[in-house]
Amino acid sequence: MIKRIVTHPGSAHKDDFLATCVLISKFGAPVERRDPTPDELLDPSVALVDIGGSDDATLSNFDHHQYPREHAPSCALSLVLKAQGLYQDALMVCDWLETAEWFDSRGPHQTAEWLGVSRQAVARLNSPIDITLLRRFAGLTELSSPQTLYEVMRYIGDDLRDHIESSRRRFDAVKAQAAVWELNLEGELGRALFLERGETLPDEPSALLSRYGRHLAGGRPLFALVYPDRRGTGYGITRFDDHPRLDFSRVADQQDVHFAHTSGFMCKTTATEPQRLRELIEKAYSAR
Repeated sequence: MIKRIVTHPGSAHKDDFLATCVLISKFGAPVERRDPTPDELLDPSVALVDIGGSDDATLSNFDHHQYPREHAPSCALSLVLKAQGLYQDALMVCDWLETAEWFDSRGPHQTAEWLGVSRQAVARLNSPIDITLLRRFAGLTELSSPQTLYEVMRYIGDDLRDHIESSRRRFDAVKAQAAVWELNLEGELGRALFLERGETLPDEPSALLSRYGRHLAGGRPLFALVYPDRRGTGYGITRFDDHPRLDFSRVADQQDVHFAHTSGFMCKTTATEPQRLRELIEKAYSAR
């Protein structure tokens, strides 16, 4: 049981701030921003965040700065999530996590190169929310309930942990219901993911199916997603990763298609039979 959280004084960064949020959420411990004592390095009831030169979850030490330059990008938040068994799931549902790891361990210039954008583009993504929260956190030496910032950090940690854990449950449910269709579209081999309508329907079936598709085991490329229409009894069909050969405006004249987006990225149909749904994908395909 962690009874105290210690992180470094001075400027605060997103990784140590979020790592502290996650620990506050789980343990409700007070926070001190100072250098740790030698005894605290060996005390598992004191969480050392982004300070102390040790990565040892058994001792509640969560620092990555001692790693060599060639070590894979990591940050204090990564280490805390690993200790709570949430890291791999977080990678699946938190698209920003790898960027945070790169930013903290490699800096803005290398992160921009890794993202394939300019350094200025990275700076333009800064938010006044980030700036204010980090500045206020950096200005304190102690933080505990019921201070306003502490409670805000608890909210952030609660929401982050809930998002990761609930997404894992929804992901597993989609995985259990999803089927992979093998496609041969004018000689081009690929796959489609089909989510059959069940007793319960996810809030965002297309988004969950898309995320599952990104983590699907290797094989032929994924072309399309087929998922229950939340507004009807039929299905929605959308192209995966904006596949250039699929244009669902081509099926707008089909009797069982009641909506096809003019840009061609998706359609809605009253059809429910897998064979008919496959036919609509085939009709939307063009080799040119």
